[in-house]
Amino acid sequence: MLGPLRRAAVAAGAASASAASLRQFQCAYHRSNERLLPCRDQEVSYGLNWAIAGRGVVVKDKVFYNLEKSELQKGGAAYTECLSGIPLHVRGNVISGIPDVSRAQFAKLLKLVTFHLSSISSLYVQDGAVGSSVECDAKVRVISDNPSAVLLLSNILWKTPDRSISHDTCPLTIYVASSISANVRNSLGSGSQYANGFAAADIERSSLILCGKAFADSAMLKGALSALTAPVLSARGGLPFPGWLLSFGGSAVLLFAPVDVIKSLKLQDVLVSTDSGVVVSPKGSNVLFATKAREPNLFTRPTQVIIVSSDSTDALPALSKLSPGQAAYHFLAGYCDGKFIPAYSKDPSPLDPIALANSLFSHLKEDNTPTYLINAKSSGKYIDGKEFMRLIEVLLSNNLPDRKSEDIRGHYSFWHSFVDYWDHKEMSDLHMVSLRRNWSGGPLDHGGLRFSFISSSINKRSAGRLSRTFTLQEQAAQYW
Repeated sequence: MLGPLRRAAVAAGAASASAASLRQFQCAYHRSNERLLPCRDQEVSYGLNWAIAGRGVVVKDKVFYNLEKSELQKGGAAYTECLSGIPLHVRGNVISGIPDVSRAQFAKLLKLVTFHLSSISSLYVQDGAVGSSVECDAKVRVISDNPSAVLLLSNILWKTPDRSISHDTCPLTIYVASSISANVRNSLGSGSQYANGFAAADIERSSLILCGKAFADSAMLKGALSALTAPVLSARGGLPFPGWLLSFGGSAVLLFAPVDVIKSLKLQDVLVSTDSGVVVSPKGSNVLFATKAREPNLFTRPTQVIIVSSDSTDALPALSKLSPGQAAYHFLAGYCDGKFIPAYSKDPSPLDPIALANSLFSHLKEDNTPTYLINAKSSGKYIDGKEFMRLIEVLLSNNLPDRKSEDIRGHYSFWHSFVDYWDHKEMSDLHMVSLRRNWSGGPLDHGGLRFSFISSSINKRSAGRLSRTFTLQEQAAQYW
């Protein structure tokens, strides 16, 4: 007899606890309504509180939504000292092959961070977007315990209308826990690099966690956002490339070059955005992060593509015209003084660089886009910015003749001889395998990069598959 009574009592206690929890949330919701700024209406407040609760954060007291910079500064926000070297842990980075943070680790960290934010009396919520085109962008919502973090993120994200997040199918969430305990800040590692905090991103969850002062490392933050938004932009018909955009008289030029080369040539002033990241879609092209213009803008589809390499031996000519296959190769294995920088980017990315190179190949071939290669070095030294811009003007005038084998040095012709396979009409039959495991770990030496070309249709009369494998280290000894 006592068993059923005990079970009934336990059930009644659980129901009472649930009711108490609901009442607590409702009270917190009403308090936040009463303290909302006059410019925010009750309907926005009601939906905002429930939306934040859906991301695991309960508004304890006050919430400030989409404040202007002047309002944030009145609330105590200030521009903090820029940091660098903040550790970033990424889950879902298919390039490296091994997740930097496990599913269980991220879930535990997210639980600790949302609990912390739910205990903060004043929360700051800011909406924005990655991508300067409303036709192809990724919406982002920031939930922060620090107005300074929101101020910095407002300079990175593009503005977006109120309530646009609620109409978006896959928005991203940034959780900023600057005042969380040191024990949590050290949960993913220890050492001097963790003294100011860390960042953790989960591409599957579309979530980014910033602990401590991690929000002050803008370079790391942009790299993490590029990785998180890549799947979203791809699903919406965009091709997110680690490149740069130049605008000349209404036409757009897509530029692929390492960051060091951009800085050496001092091209920041002529670029649409000083941050790497261009999205090419059927409707046009746009940059990822906010510029001085501050207003979202859609540019035309690239009318030219320029790939920049640097070769001190003058083996590469100053200018050369590339086929789509040659352009895909140089994009995939950018050559810079004896080292290869895969896809010209060291940032984490969930996109397979080979698939991205295939996409570039298809884009160039379908649009018949002129593509050129510029050697940024002459006689062992970088050319200056004026000379570089002069070369671009020559290319834009389309006065450069098509490449002829007799015009190119023998060892440079070799680089393109095997790349011509990429220009085969049946692109789906061409695969590049046996890449180094740490593809995204930075520049690769000659011996570390191995390509294998496999095609079953290059010679349809052959019953077998054509397979050609080589190492650049073996071939470079003959030609370099």
